[in-house]
Amino acid sequence: MKVVVIGGCGHIGSYLVPKLVKAGFNVFNISRGKSKPYTSDYAWNEVTNVILDRSNDEAFAEKIAAMEADIVIDLINFTLEDTKQMVEALQNTRLSHYLFCSSIWAHGRAEMLPVMEDCVKNPICEYGIEKYKCEQFLQEQYRVNGFPATTVMPGQISGPGWNIISPLGNVNPDIFQTIADGKEIFLPNLGMETLHHVHADDVAQVFLNAITHRNQALGESFHAVAADSMTIYGYAKAMYRFFGQEPKISFLPWDKWCEHVEKEDDINSSYYHLARSGQFSIEKGKRLIEYQPRYTTLETVEESIKNYMERNLVIN
Repeated sequence: MKVVVIGGCGHIGSYLVPKLVKAGFNVFNISRGKSKPYTSDYAWNEVTNVILDRSNDEAFAEKIAAMEADIVIDLINFTLEDTKQMVEALQNTRLSHYLFCSSIWAHGRAEMLPVMEDCVKNPICEYGIEKYKCEQFLQEQYRVNGFPATTVMPGQISGPGWNIISPLGNVNPDIFQTIADGKEIFLPNLGMETLHHVHADDVAQVFLNAITHRNQALGESFHAVAADSMTIYGYAKAMYRFFGQEPKISFLPWDKWCEHVEKEDDINSSYYHLARSGQFSIEKGKRLIEYQPRYTTLETVEESIKNYMERNLVIN
């Protein structure tokens, strides 16, 4: 079967494309040709690379449709308009499965834990709003027109080469150096907000399992997260242990904590990550598509930090 992966050189695609090749699919990778995969694998020698730029090509969806793929995996679709164009272009082709990459950000603030895929969503930023609109549209198209769509909702994607979300809720790696040096850190509020990381390899597993369990996956949404989430306090404490240091963790009210942060972008990033605290259920994925994460949240973070050290972003 012919599979087109849009954005296959990104973090998810770097793990997903080799899995598809090894599973016997004929894989076409769509990218702008400006980056290489995050991981090396012999399977990339069997991939057909096609250079297309969605943001600068009004005929992008039509060009994807003209490739007559059995499966289209859309990893870099961020707007409802792009989703509508893709559905319109693909609906009269040989397509048997369209997989859309959404985000847990489509949920917004959690009201009940664990958060289920099908609960009422209330996204709090434009990114989450657009992802949620896309999910709603695709589910409607499946119900009304039989369009063969599945939505995958990753958590905080992590792994080698990726700037991961820190215990402060942003991607600034400096906090890890502070912890490695055994110095005191300040967490906002009481440190009980949660982050739900996921290794990019496990996100790739959800996409592949949705394909191999097509009948069960059609019309559904699945979380792609680790089996467990961590409070930012637990996360910070684990990092002190990782670097062989005694935890030195203090807490500040949000407003006071913001005064200690130099960059406005870091504050904004922290706010949106921590405001969406939650534990996102994978029970549906386990039941319908046999999803079994290979990595715990802590294992995911530790592998990412080891890569930080290899790149000298953190020195121990």
